[in-house]
Amino acid sequence: MITITFLGHSSFQMEVGGKHLIFDPFISPNEKAAAIDVDSLAADYILLSHGHQDHVADVERIGKRTQATLVANFEIASYYGGKGIENYHPLNHGGSKVFDFGRVKYVNAIHSSVLPDGTYGGNPGGFVIEHEKGAFYYAGDTALTYDMKLIAEEFTIDFALLPIGDNFTMGIDDALKAADFVGTDKIIAMHFDTFPYIEIDLEEAKRKAAAAKKELIVLEIGQSITL
Repeated sequence: MITITFLGHSSFQMEVGGKHLIFDPFISPNEKAAAIDVDSLAADYILLSHGHQDHVADVERIGKRTQATLVANFEIASYYGGKGIENYHPLNHGGSKVFDFGRVKYVNAIHSSVLPDGTYGGNPGGFVIEHEKGAFYYAGDTALTYDMKLIAEEFTIDFALLPIGDNFTMGIDDALKAADFVGTDKIIAMHFDTFPYIEIDLEEAKRKAAAAKKELIVLEIGQSITL
């Protein structure tokens, strides 16, 4: 079983194989996540899908305190290595690495990527996490892409964390197709309602998911579930 805590926007803390993973930590600048104490979060690994500020804002704050291993593409991992993150592991698209909690594969995403100071952030990606009890997909920021079908050919995906906020990423309609492509009926929603550009009609999204016979899990910030 995996414990998943929503930290707001696209940020999650997960306990996988006894290790704490944090994905795309954008917490302290997010007014909606004001109740989250960034300095109390446990982290053994920090996984970054791309370099945009709304995905990396708290990397140094968490990474330097916890000595967590940063997992990202080559450009981002190297960038934070130069900023004093001592533990990092670079990946690139199609590559995978076995860590002590499971295997991480870095998969394609269609988006853009630049770090907050304008440094080139390489190409964006997502992660498939394969652990002893199953596998899940963290999409990062992405459009719908047929490459997602390759994930279903290699893995049995228990659930997928997918953006539904539209405008900069997939909206709910494409997210439902993405769930079909990767072979899961369980979606954890992310990247919606944080900013005016990505505010959506959440009830309509839930109705569309129900009509498509998908389980759309919408967590409150700070809420934890076990899957």
